[in-house]
Amino acid sequence: MWNLWNQKPSFRFEIDNFSEKEIAMVSKVFVSGGHEWYLGVYPMDEDYPYDNYLSVYLHATNSKPLGSGWQRTANFYFLLLNQSDQVLYRSYVQEHIDFHAESLTWGIQKTLPLSFFQEEGFLENDKLIVEVYIQIVESFDGERGDVSEKKETVDINGFQVLASQVTPTRKIFAEHPDLAVDFKLKNQVVRTEYMNVLLNLIETLNKPSQDHSETELSNAHSKLSELTEAGFKLEWLKSKLGKVSLKRKKPDADVQQIDERVKNEMMKLDFKLDCLKTKIEEVSLERKKSDDADGSRVKEMEGRIKNLEMMVSDLKAKLGKEKAISSDDGFLLIN
Repeated sequence: MWNLWNQKPSFRFEIDNFSEKEIAMVSKVFVSGGHEWYLGVYPMDEDYPYDNYLSVYLHATNSKPLGSGWQRTANFYFLLLNQSDQVLYRSYVQEHIDFHAESLTWGIQKTLPLSFFQEEGFLENDKLIVEVYIQIVESFDGERGDVSEKKETVDINGFQVLASQVTPTRKIFAEHPDLAVDFKLKNQVVRTEYMNVLLNLIETLNKPSQDHSETELSNAHSKLSELTEAGFKLEWLKSKLGKVSLKRKKPDADVQQIDERVKNEMMKLDFKLDCLKTKIEEVSLERKKSDDADGSRVKEMEGRIKNLEMMVSDLKAKLGKEKAISSDDGFLLIN
């Protein structure tokens, strides 16, 4: 599989002083298959799900404007090497991946654990080399069309956004004016891509908490990590994601709470039932001793115990239904 293409690497990205890198590392733009690309290497933040792994992505970019509907379909894979060109990691081949205006980035989220790079002798002279091998399957530059058909963009604090994104983008910068003070990437296509990721992430987190899946929240953590490493100041968004994740977990806590409630109620009822049974045995014994002919006290106690047993049965059924409802709905409100 790894001899799929007998060729030299499409690009070789050499990173010196790797152990000192804490944020995203972006290569220069290179050409492969007649198209422009660049590599992104990301050491993940320890606060997020894919912590302690190195991520590598291939980004499609263009120095010249393309027509609407452009697309590149490519196969590619990555190699991680040390200074002596010894292969440290080889990714699987990403086959028939479509790059287009709405999907500019594809890659491997988890390559090698960062702990490997901290081991003595793993990296020679603290130098990491990333190679990418690209094979173009199909490409289409699209039709340029009339100027009136092109999507107009507006510059907001150095980011080109669509007209439909102007209001939310301005709102973000108004509430967080230092949002992009450390964002250093100059390529306008890359800047636009990052802003789209940020706007989509905010839109996702604004949904009701119960609508978020575990996979969606995991992806949100990953995206937030990538945005932070690129230079965005997003402590406020990190806090919001933490609250959303906590609310998503709350229904599970409610199910455990109702389980404990059912268990406690059952224990109390069993205790009361045992006490009454003991009492009726005592009354029965007293009856025999006093030769109570009509047995009125015994009959009274027997009636009470039967009523209580019926109440216990009904309450168990009711608690069982409440527990089932809590499991189906994900939460339960108890008066």
